[in-house]
Amino acid sequence: MAEAAAWAEQRVAMVRDDPAGRLALMERCYYGPFGQAPQHLPFRRAARSFMRWQLGRGVLQPAFHARPGSPWWRAVNERILRDGCEAVGLSGGLSGPPSSQTAAQWLAFALNPTAQAWYRAHNGSVVAAYLEHRSLAEAESEPERFFMNVILCRVLYTHALVAAPRMSLGWLRALAPLLGDPRLGMTGIFLQLSRVLPDEYPLRDDVRYYLAQEHGFARLVDFGMIVPRMQRLYEWSARELAVPGLLDCVRDGALTYAWPFEDRHVWDPPRSLVLPVIHRVLPPR
Repeated sequence: MAEAAAWAEQRVAMVRDDPAGRLALMERCYYGPFGQAPQHLPFRRAARSFMRWQLGRGVLQPAFHARPGSPWWRAVNERILRDGCEAVGLSGGLSGPPSSQTAAQWLAFALNPTAQAWYRAHNGSVVAAYLEHRSLAEAESEPERFFMNVILCRVLYTHALVAAPRMSLGWLRALAPLLGDPRLGMTGIFLQLSRVLPDEYPLRDDVRYYLAQEHGFARLVDFGMIVPRMQRLYEWSARELAVPGLLDCVRDGALTYAWPFEDRHVWDPPRSLVLPVIHRVLPPR
């Protein structure tokens, strides 16, 4: 194993059973190899917010904890940490080529910290982890698997706001890069799940209960803006991230990651007077 990859493995292993340590490791990555990375630091905002939500739910707790966390969530989080750490090591002079395409994408972000580069790196790691750990996902509860799909489509959509504004927001495309910029607080509109999911793991109610609790604006975002573009969004993301396997997570506009296509009715839009208006004003392109 190359020096940078081995160093990353060691760093992640040190915090594997320490959720707060995982958060601290993620934050250190944005300071770069020498502790001074002012252009990278603002990108920490989106990653930190989402990771704090994971800590609050307890999904990163080790198996020996009184309330064990989720093997799937832990594995996905670990992939993001490992790829980011490896890029820090490589940019700091440790030897070796990137051990994976995703580590290379993080290195590209380290060398050129733009919003598009961050999304390629972050979402590349997320998608790689989703595909690698599908068997762990299958073992999770129905509502947990449902929200895995919601989270994935939302992070892909925020990437598209920055990199494919016309597809994601139509004639309002001039606003899309601002809405999707991970350095700004607006991304919370799309990634915030704390108003829907309680701070607990595992989830105790069924999918219909959580759908009924969904915040009104979040429902408009999901069913008004994302769902009509779902198939095209995943096709674009598969090309953008160079991960054709992502297309196994969608079928005819229905999300199918660890979710049976036969139960696709959960992705049908609810009855609403507002949604048809949004579809007319912002038709998929």
